[in-house]
Amino acid sequence: MAAPDPEMPLPVKPPLPWRARLLVSAASTLHAASLRSDGTVNRFLLSLFDRTVPATAVPVDGVASSDHAVSDHLRVRLFVPEAAHNDDGKEELPVLVYFHGGGFVFHSPASSRFDALCRRLASTVPALVASVDYRLAPEHRHPAAYDDGEAALRWVLAGRGGALPSRPSAAAAVFVAGDSAGGNVAHHVAARMAPEGVVAGLVAVQPFFGGEAPTASELRHRGAPFGSPDRLAWLWRAFLPPGATRDHEAANVPATIRRDAAAGAGPWRAFPPTMVCVGGWDAHQDRQRAYADALRDAGAQEVRVAEYPDAVHAFYLFEELADSKRLLADVAEFVNQRTA
Repeated sequence: MAAPDPEMPLPVKPPLPWRARLLVSAASTLHAASLRSDGTVNRFLLSLFDRTVPATAVPVDGVASSDHAVSDHLRVRLFVPEAAHNDDGKEELPVLVYFHGGGFVFHSPASSRFDALCRRLASTVPALVASVDYRLAPEHRHPAAYDDGEAALRWVLAGRGGALPSRPSAAAAVFVAGDSAGGNVAHHVAARMAPEGVVAGLVAVQPFFGGEAPTASELRHRGAPFGSPDRLAWLWRAFLPPGATRDHEAANVPATIRRDAAAGAGPWRAFPPTMVCVGGWDAHQDRQRAYADALRDAGAQEVRVAEYPDAVHAFYLFEELADSKRLLADVAEFVNQRTA
């Protein structure tokens, strides 16, 4: 039998329960339908399936939440687990500054699945989670999301407005984390702040990177949800500066790290400990592993890759999946090892 063509999509489907399969397929289809050929987004259509939920002052599943203004255009939803109020002599809880996924174009901290994800993170780690409502493309292109991410992180570090139960200190380590496009934002925020040494760690869950030359996994999984080449090209055009290619430093992060390292530049030796979460059914997996390799080769102090062979892109949004539960446990271990 001839060897399979690496440029052909896999002929079998990822191992997903039928409900999760339907939801992933529906979300991918509706996302694509909302992207107009003129480069704008049908946000009304998006609003029909992107259900939002309010903050909850009364704890839900052991976690309360509240919305806070960082500036006139930037807000943060803060998730506080009941453990933050326990007077048991423990050190302060760590803080996770979290950036949601959605191709730089979709969703917010109020989106029901991201609200639930941050609630689970807050209770599992446990940690205070500050989910950032950064500005979206195409209305706000690069570097708006990165600027908002840095502003939100500095707001957290300052304990602004008494929103946090206590001002973060050496005992309350501050991490940055994000999934998909949010993982990209988290990386760039960590890189900006690396020289200051204030970020205790980075958790990049299936981070969204790009490049002009397609990778083997992008070709192999181009028929998978969230893997369409046309859709990915549209998202990068919407986010990157006008006229930029996907080899821009915001997208092709592994190449940027290697270029900097070869020139003896960049913050990579001062980069915080990093956990990169990779799914075996994700079109972006080759770039995620290349990112981890580039950081290691550039002298980053610690890089860990967590593999989830059965995971599709965005698997972490489905609480019922075993890999979703394992991811939360892995993130908790990574954070708690660095706050003990």
